[in-house]
Amino acid sequence: MTKLTRADLDALPSYVPGRSPADLARELGLPEAIKLASNEVSYGPLPGVVEAITEAASTVHRYPDMGVLALRTTLAERYGVDPDRVATGCGSVALCEHLARATCLPGDEIVYSWRSFEAYPIIVATTAATSVRVPNDASHGHDLDAMAAAITDRTRVVLVCNPNNPTGTSVRRAQLDRFLNAVPDDVLVVLDEAYREFVTDTEVPDGLRAYGDRPNVVVLRTLSKAWGLAGLRVGFLVAQPEVAAAVRKVVTPFSTSTTAQAAALAALQQAEEVRRRCALVVSERDRVTEAVRKLGVEVPDSQANFVWLPLGGQAAQFGAACEARGVIVRPFQGDGVRVTIGTPAENDAFLAAAEAALA
Repeated sequence: MTKLTRADLDALPSYVPGRSPADLARELGLPEAIKLASNEVSYGPLPGVVEAITEAASTVHRYPDMGVLALRTTLAERYGVDPDRVATGCGSVALCEHLARATCLPGDEIVYSWRSFEAYPIIVATTAATSVRVPNDASHGHDLDAMAAAITDRTRVVLVCNPNNPTGTSVRRAQLDRFLNAVPDDVLVVLDEAYREFVTDTEVPDGLRAYGDRPNVVVLRTLSKAWGLAGLRVGFLVAQPEVAAAVRKVVTPFSTSTTAQAAALAALQQAEEVRRRCALVVSERDRVTEAVRKLGVEVPDSQANFVWLPLGGQAAQFGAACEARGVIVRPFQGDGVRVTIGTPAENDAFLAAAEAALA
């Protein structure tokens, strides 16, 4: 039979979403299961968001503002940049894909650390570019010196996930300064800062403040995590005007829906509540980290809303053991397990499952 799709995609792993807790609860005969696999924030929509969505729903028979002007203007004011430097999309991952489309032709290279965000290889492959994976260092973080050495005359983009998903590790200012100074001016450096709001290490730079004036730096952010809009998918990037304009050209038309725009504008009015919720997550992150370390797992320090258990070949077994106790985590077989920080009660359930699994 004639193959109608690209043969090279057969070897590409699919993106794996978090499992449905309702399905697991039915399987186990439990009243409910706990999902700590998708890096969501467990405290519900921010005040005003549901009301904004409800009001916007009355206009869903009309197309949204394709220019996303109100949201871009609000984001520009919040982050101190011009609106023409802002592009929005269906989550920061979609904007990463659009950046690849706007910069790469077949055979061009995109460099990234591995293991890092599991969507990166998919984005590179579907752009027909070439992945250049640089192994994480011994501390489960980016080896920026090796990444700089991996850049060739075919490299168009370097992705730096800071904090890194799924390991939670981060790159500090001195390291990033040295790296950016080593990258050629014609290579775009994308700082993927989806978890920026959870960073407490003062040595981990805010990419917008520290490097926003560099012509070859793009900063990705999302409203899916700390801002609680995972179900609506709103992300944005800040870049130099010509880069942002190129991305807006290739963004899927109307991909930031009317309801998503309304919800984002309402959420952005709740900065103080976001800070309060992030502080709760950070406190629980520290507690969970220390508890798992006491179980004998060398958990690296996390600056995100999840922790990383470097269990290697035991990852799938650990994940299955947690699921058997009604707790869904995210195993990456051969590498480790990522566990989202939930409410205190959810985290207690995970720690009980982890203790049983590791025993």
